[in-house]
Amino acid sequence: MTERKEHSAGFPNNGMYGEFGGSYIPDMLEPVMKEIADAYEKCKADPAFKEEYISLMKEYVGRPSALTECRNLTKLCGGARIFLKREDLNHTGAHKINNCIGQALLAKRMGKKKIIAETGAGMHGVASATVAALMGMECDVYMGAVDIARQAPNVLRMKALGANVIPVTAGQGTLKEAVDDALKALCADTSLFYLIGSAVGPHPYPTMVQDFQRIIGDEARAQMKERTGSLPNAVVACVGGGSNAIGAFTAFIEDEGVRLIGVEPSGRGLKYGDHAATLTMGEPGVLHGFKSYVLTDDKGEAAEVYSIAAGLDYPSVGPAHAALKASGRGEYICASDHDALEAFKLLCRTEGIIPALESSHALAGALKIAKDMAKDQTVLVNLSGRGDKDMETIAKLNIFD
Repeated sequence: MTERKEHSAGFPNNGMYGEFGGSYIPDMLEPVMKEIADAYEKCKADPAFKEEYISLMKEYVGRPSALTECRNLTKLCGGARIFLKREDLNHTGAHKINNCIGQALLAKRMGKKKIIAETGAGMHGVASATVAALMGMECDVYMGAVDIARQAPNVLRMKALGANVIPVTAGQGTLKEAVDDALKALCADTSLFYLIGSAVGPHPYPTMVQDFQRIIGDEARAQMKERTGSLPNAVVACVGGGSNAIGAFTAFIEDEGVRLIGVEPSGRGLKYGDHAATLTMGEPGVLHGFKSYVLTDDKGEAAEVYSIAAGLDYPSVGPAHAALKASGRGEYICASDHDALEAFKLLCRTEGIIPALESSHALAGALKIAKDMAKDQTVLVNLSGRGDKDMETIAKLNIFD
């Protein structure tokens, strides 16, 4: 058993994660955020809300998600035993549904009739469209034009579920611009409920997303103890905005012997415009209503970013991760496009599992550290999503020819 030690880093205190987080928003949005925060606190204190959420997690999403040991991959690569937390097996194919169910239940209790959402890889858009259909709500999803082109299967899924997919052509036409337009829509109509997909945004969003996603780590902690008799030596997850990672990390933050390792996308290399490695290359700043690390250009504006994984190309990161980095409790490393594609191929060919390109970054990071660990040690990787959505991208690369 590893020693548990109380840690403030990674946990919110009145909307702040140390110096990070908070709410930097226009005056017109302050009452909107207060209404959401007050409603959320009431729901947290209501056993019926938690009961409904857990019931949907079990009966609709299919939780608990499986824990899979990668025996073939471990044998091939050597070092520590590698385990996957299988969020790819959830209904809709990723971790995003955990948070969407929670926020949609909150929106329903608040009497909201329409939700809006942003999406990059499309998985949050699909999950938002899914819960809107389930709960009888309208749904608009803002998605960058570049991401619409490279994530076409998910665009079709959103439309099949009844969502209105709104292309965003400004700037790079990716996730950052999708968030921009969703926030503009909320400013224009404060009767909407903005269902934010990652652990970012003004308070109370980072707290809510962390609370709804921590089911990942809570389950995995119990599963690892049951399967191996101990906690993992390391927990590894990809980091864009950071929702899957904080979901996996939260249950282990106070376990001093468990390393928490986030893997950022270094893309084509750590030059301007070629990566989205915010915690590696960024500086503290404010974006989209919260303080965290931000990648900026020479004018102090949000930088152009890139990753082969559409869900990772965001120029900031959730404030919980900023606090974990600042405190030293979290470790943040990088995986390139090449690293992710190699990990993608390995998992496909050794275990018969097709991961999302986002999750492939986590696997690439895990392979780097596992090979230098002892054979009796364990690494837990959060496999945040499945790779169906990425098949067109993979096909263009001819990596299997």
